[in-house]
Amino acid sequence: MAENVVVLGSGYAGAGAINSLEAELNGEADITWISDTEYHLVLHEAHRCIRNPDVQENITIPVQEIKRSSTTFLQDRVVGINTDTREVELTDNGSVKYDYLLIGLGSQTAFFGIEGLEEYAFTLKSLNDALAIHDEIQQVAREASQSEPAQIVIGGAGLSGIQTAGEIAELRDEYELPLDIHLVEGLDNVLPNSDPELQGALRKRLEARDIEIKCGEFIGEVDDETIYIGDETELSYDVLVWTGGITGRDCMQDTALEKHEHNHRIQSEGTFQTENERVFAIGDCALIEQPDEQPAPPTAQSAWQAADVAGENIARAIRGQPLKSWTHKDKGTVVSVGEKAVAHNVLGLPINTIGGAPAKVLKKGIAARWISDVSGMSRAAKAWPDM
Repeated sequence: MAENVVVLGSGYAGAGAINSLEAELNGEADITWISDTEYHLVLHEAHRCIRNPDVQENITIPVQEIKRSSTTFLQDRVVGINTDTREVELTDNGSVKYDYLLIGLGSQTAFFGIEGLEEYAFTLKSLNDALAIHDEIQQVAREASQSEPAQIVIGGAGLSGIQTAGEIAELRDEYELPLDIHLVEGLDNVLPNSDPELQGALRKRLEARDIEIKCGEFIGEVDDETIYIGDETELSYDVLVWTGGITGRDCMQDTALEKHEHNHRIQSEGTFQTENERVFAIGDCALIEQPDEQPAPPTAQSAWQAADVAGENIARAIRGQPLKSWTHKDKGTVVSVGEKAVAHNVLGLPINTIGGAPAKVLKKGIAARWISDVSGMSRAAKAWPDM
């Protein structure tokens, strides 16, 4: 009987791994793909839907366009994994047995115990999140005026927070909505721990879009009207979007695999193998060992790279061959601020940080290349104008 490989998740890690597994195994084993959505979301472009919900047609790729007909797909939510019986427990379909398991379930938003934050803030981890933010902003804008604009606050000035602020500014300016936009970051600058040159370029573009930036003090508490920042600052809000961190999925908390004690992300080696030799983990749900003793970054770029090797390693495990160790290679950073973009340290470019048309084309090209890889050139070409 053929081995059954089960893949969990349809994000960058899951969708990429399906492509890799199908190519490596080529019918040598049965593949079952499980996700709670029947599409792959190009998550690093989901912020575009805050401005224009129609973009969803170009950043949601049906699983049927990605997988081969021989791969079985189940749309269901994972509630647990039993490594003793080798079963994945699901909400609607009972349990599914596996011989080898690849966990690519991604992450969920971390709220760090900040009182009121989870209750009152929107997050941006799904298509529905982006659409809900769009609807809420439109609603508060209708109730506001130019003399008393609605207050929109984005908590966290990482990649997601910066790009969210940029899209809201585009929406405001395109339709002349009465909105004030605030970007709040607890650390000392936007895109913390990145190159100061990149930070400066992003700050310049954010401020040019009339986005107020407040760095250096953490949000301590939130109620239904006010955000309390540091010891003295209070900021009234009408819409709060929180993009401040990630943690492992709830369904992983009781799984008998070694995890980080606080965020429940799964510990895996550079081969993606966990402490259980039949279970592999990649993407945001995993802390993947790297030579510099820091785990691989939880980025789309990292997940894309890992997926190719993870598929090959599962095929090697089935055949009893040695596994390959993977090392993340940083290919640079490209960040959009509405219609503008900044590219930094992109391989092959003679200048460290660039903006303007070249950065915008790079941003489009990254999204289009991924869409082409998992679906095809025609869908990538269709998506190009919206990226």
